[in-house]
Amino acid sequence: MDLYCARLAVFLVVPLVTTACIGAELDEESEALLEEAESALEADNGWLPNALSPNALSPNALSPNALSPNALKLTGQNAISANALSAIQNPGPNGALSRELLRYIVGCALRPDQTFSFSWTDSDGVVRQEVYRGELGYAAWWTTTPLGTATSNNTYVQSQITACLAARMNWYGVSVRISLRNNEMQADQAERNAYPVREGAFWGNLLSTTDPPFLRACYSSDPGSVARARQVQRDCAAGHLSVDPVTGATTVQQCGSMVIVGSCEAVCNGSDYTNRYYRGCLMNPSTSPWVRTDQVITTFLPPAP
Repeated sequence: MDLYCARLAVFLVVPLVTTACIGAELDEESEALLEEAESALEADNGWLPNALSPNALSPNALSPNALSPNALKLTGQNAISANALSAIQNPGPNGALSRELLRYIVGCALRPDQTFSFSWTDSDGVVRQEVYRGELGYAAWWTTTPLGTATSNNTYVQSQITACLAARMNWYGVSVRISLRNNEMQADQAERNAYPVREGAFWGNLLSTTDPPFLRACYSSDPGSVARARQVQRDCAAGHLSVDPVTGATTVQQCGSMVIVGSCEAVCNGSDYTNRYYRGCLMNPSTSPWVRTDQVITTFLPPAP
């Protein structure tokens, strides 16, 4: 799936969510939203974000699992917690990181016809309005039902959203065009031709309320893959190269809390024949050689010029 194209046409026929600050006004605005979404299926969407900073997952910003016990709404039963609301309304640098992370969470969780809206007041006393639109729809029902319930379905969704977040992290905080693929996101021939370089895979669970949060990544051993990823400023699968100015030694740094576990060929169990995404990977290779997850997203890059 080209990250710049919302190719989820099935979502366009679902009624808009209108509870509290989530959703959109019906009638004229809903028609406009549908037209916008339909257009997105046919053209590139430069506004679709793909530059989540690893710093957004810092302990001082919003913790993703702080949102899980509640529905993704501001008012009413199961509304987000006071701590989560305080984090996204913080006028300081940590508030900016919290809002950035929430924007990506909403994008991965909600559909294109759903939004999450809130306001906050900056350090100059100016009220700022935020409207975050869904993109992939992994948990459209989160607007009414908490995500943190300990069920196998919720664990699956938590892992899908986490893989979506991890695949969109960028060491430099810059937007890079990529293709996302897994068993739910396929690519047509045109997209496969445009994005043939398999970068790596991402998985984890940052939204669980019962288990410690974790992020994993692996890099593709395909010839030239790592070099191409670093060339286009995508360092989170292979690791960021840093040179010590004193010793000249080169070290490999990972993106925040994301643990790079090596090559995907060593930890993942084969790939799809047509779309070439990894079907599943070891949950944590350092502790178990057999526990796997199929909630994995594989990323692909355009070829070198």
